[in-house]
Amino acid sequence: MLSEFDLIKRYFAQHSIQDSRIALGIGDDCALLNPSPGMQMAISSDMLVSGRHFFPDADPYKLGHKCLAVNLSDLAAMGAAPLGFTLALSLPEANQDWLAEFSRGLLALADEHHCHLIGGDTTKGPLNICITIFGELPPGTALRRDAAKVGDDIWVSGTLGDARLALAGYWNEVTLSESDHQLAATRMHQPSPRIALGMALRGIAHAALDISDGLAGDLGHILEKSAVGASLFIDQLPAGPVLQTQPQELRRQFTLNGGDDYELCFTAPASNRQHVIAAAAKSHTAVTRIGQIEANAGLRLVDEDGKPVKLQYKSFDHFVNP
Repeated sequence: MLSEFDLIKRYFAQHSIQDSRIALGIGDDCALLNPSPGMQMAISSDMLVSGRHFFPDADPYKLGHKCLAVNLSDLAAMGAAPLGFTLALSLPEANQDWLAEFSRGLLALADEHHCHLIGGDTTKGPLNICITIFGELPPGTALRRDAAKVGDDIWVSGTLGDARLALAGYWNEVTLSESDHQLAATRMHQPSPRIALGMALRGIAHAALDISDGLAGDLGHILEKSAVGASLFIDQLPAGPVLQTQPQELRRQFTLNGGDDYELCFTAPASNRQHVIAAAAKSHTAVTRIGQIEANAGLRLVDEDGKPVKLQYKSFDHFVNP
């Protein structure tokens, strides 16, 4: 039977860290970081709970990927470069097969983004994963939620809604072919954090956040923090490749209200449109202009003819939603 320290040594302390920014990693009471000279730290935490954020029988490799991806997405939303992360892991048992696959998925994404596992904790209990991530960026360049300006374009990266469509398939709310469901489920289980785009938008975009609980609700955080309103072009929202094949009503609902997209929603001056397009090309990430920031408070939905669309929208809330 694995002890707590054997578990950490075998699955999570496999590589020596060759990075001058990490003075001390796993193995002591604290990690020690040396941020690059003149840089500011960006720090975020996310908790994933079995049965709430993921299915209890979720594929452990994909789960390892996702639990780090959602934290990297927070850094992307601020325009920060990844530095390191800690992992707090509660496990019902020390299942070696599960741990091997979970750590493989986790560390593969960590290596891809040069983000080092520098510490954490393990304990026995219900399956619960908590990551705290550290990044860095030049002072004054963070893409904050309170920085949107009247007249800004509203943009979104990638596509929306396929993750929510996959969930609808699991819940038998819609009928999908096996291949379509698998394609949509890739967006749900293995999101792609837009780190390169976030960094490329520094000095170009005003405000930004990542879409975790649905575009409309998450955009509402920017509107509230910036004391502005917006019009959103509902039929210009970029639906995922599987959702594109669904009826208009479902496309509108899932692009607007679907969660787990982990794309970036950001605002930028209309004068910076070509700079936004260049940043997207540099980061190999598609972007779509989907609306405009306005002085009047609230979020208004309009169709391709500019006519108002009546559609309910709200953000996911862990203490309200079942």
